[in-house]
Amino acid sequence: MIAAGVMSGTSGDGIDVALVRVTEPPRSTQGLGGRSRLSRTAVPQARLEFLGHAEFPYPAGVRRLVLASMNAPGAKVADLARLNFVLGELYAEAVLSAQKKLRLQANLVGCHGQTLYHQGTPARFLGKKVAVTWQTGEPAIIAARVGIPVVSDFRPADMAAGGKGAPLVPYLDYILYRDPSTGRIAQNIGGIANLTAISAGASLDQVIAFDTGPGNMVIDALMEQLFGKPFDREGKIAASGRALDHVVARFLSASFFRQTPPKSAGREEFGREFVRGFLRGCGYTHPLKSAKSGAARPRHVGRRTDKRDVIATATAFTARSIRAAIERFVLPEGNFSELIVSGGGTNNPTLVAWLANQVRELGLHLRSSDEFGIPSQAKEAVAFAVLAFETWNRRPSNVPAATGARRPAILGKVSYP
Repeated sequence: MIAAGVMSGTSGDGIDVALVRVTEPPRSTQGLGGRSRLSRTAVPQARLEFLGHAEFPYPAGVRRLVLASMNAPGAKVADLARLNFVLGELYAEAVLSAQKKLRLQANLVGCHGQTLYHQGTPARFLGKKVAVTWQTGEPAIIAARVGIPVVSDFRPADMAAGGKGAPLVPYLDYILYRDPSTGRIAQNIGGIANLTAISAGASLDQVIAFDTGPGNMVIDALMEQLFGKPFDREGKIAASGRALDHVVARFLSASFFRQTPPKSAGREEFGREFVRGFLRGCGYTHPLKSAKSGAARPRHVGRRTDKRDVIATATAFTARSIRAAIERFVLPEGNFSELIVSGGGTNNPTLVAWLANQVRELGLHLRSSDEFGIPSQAKEAVAFAVLAFETWNRRPSNVPAATGARRPAILGKVSYP
């Protein structure tokens, strides 16, 4: 079967589509409509052949609404409903364009959707204690336009089983990186950074996986505010600045980084409120506009930090938070020698170089997922192609050791054309 994985991350920058040929394992269960077997084999049996991928940026207006809607204190219901259907159309166009580019026809789509809110830890609401998540992008639209079934909304089934709904990529990481003699850590750097640690010869229930903190999210938000750019292209601005070590140390003392796994994060932890606090922590203040003329006039509180230093500090914060997570929660659990990076953060050579320096001190050699046949930018999309395949065959694909779920769960919901 050829499955198309569709991923939109917390950076809110666009759509990644990956096409993967997934081979049915020898001891398969029947697909939807047949009998199912809910027990999981010790090792996932799916075999993958990466066929290609394509990237599609969001139109500017769509990106603005996506970012404004994430973890928003208030939003118009009509706008959210419309965004759901617009994203469905965009996802469908992306799949059709990717198929045309690669001259392939998919049999199944796995679409993660665009996360607008994720609260993995239960909290009281209207008399009930609930954990919640919301990924938008109407799958019925995708199914109707592309003409094939769509698996979507992967996270709630894990949460219904007591998990945090994230991370879900560890299932793919285990397929790709398990090794009888080498301990490996897969580190994805998207909007949020997350890792999967697989010790040598580990079984699936021995995997360690959790969100380590911000990946590109804080850097991108600060670039937008300070430079009017969506991201730090090639890490040039960070490289020209000076990281403020005392600021990094202060923010690394936050409770999230001390919390033991399983744990997940999003804009709820590292979004607009966090960024405002980070700016204040760096000692940076924006010029204010004059009430009369509208012209910018500077206001200083103590010493004003160079904008480049703010970006350098945010970049160092991501690198050091990854190191701190590995040092605190992973290395005490086994022997590891490789850190395999993927995600949009790998396009930032400054971040990658600083991370390499940090983990070298821990005895880890930095590698890229490209070395294992999966382009860094495509890996999460590949993951949801694989998860969709498992759902189609009625097999669980969460990793309870990573999410905290009480049991394996079949993920997602199926929409038919």
